[in-house]
Amino acid sequence: MSDKLKVNMNEYLPLRDVVFNTLRQAIITGEFAPGERLMEIALANRLGVSRTPVREAIRKLELEGLVVMIPRKGAEVARITEKDLRDVLEVRCSLEELAAELAAERMDEEGKAKLDKALQEFEVAIESGDNAAIADSDMEFHDIIFDATGNPRLIQIISNLREQFYRYRLEYVKDTDYHIVLLNEHKELVNAIESGKKEEARQIMKKHITNQEMTVIRNIKEEY
Repeated sequence: MSDKLKVNMNEYLPLRDVVFNTLRQAIITGEFAPGERLMEIALANRLGVSRTPVREAIRKLELEGLVVMIPRKGAEVARITEKDLRDVLEVRCSLEELAAELAAERMDEEGKAKLDKALQEFEVAIESGDNAAIADSDMEFHDIIFDATGNPRLIQIISNLREQFYRYRLEYVKDTDYHIVLLNEHKELVNAIESGKKEEARQIMKKHITNQEMTVIRNIKEEY
């Protein structure tokens, strides 16, 4: 367990919600590894709070599926299973295919400039080898495609699922051999979207998400 965990106090939120948000973010970003035990006393001491808000936060995290309770062991970070991954990526693939198609139809010159810049920043992140930076740049790249759809309902649905997507995004960027594939697929997406090729953009996005799924499943099988 890392010593970097810090609670970000917010005067507008109850302490239990602050603790919940802190632990949730630590799980999503991989600071707590799948299978890692969450000890109430240790967490309370690190966060400088009593055990009560930690216990309440762990219960909420269990309801979200981020934590599981193991008999005679207690709470631990939920492992990423192949079924969980497929469930999440089925939804993501459908939404992102639609977004790519709509973006190819609707993206204006300002959007194209933003997409070109995001591609450059993603390439810099890939060269840096910093997995967190790669995941963040990847998310920003896709956000520009979502925004270009001009469909606030679609954007909201994707936003609601952002953190679930992010957890898996971190998993596939761990595979350094896959980085060049990610970059090339982003370049293909930019070319298709900026050329207004809707069906091509949809198919490239489908391939993009499918490749991510296969990469993470392979890594899960190697780890477990």
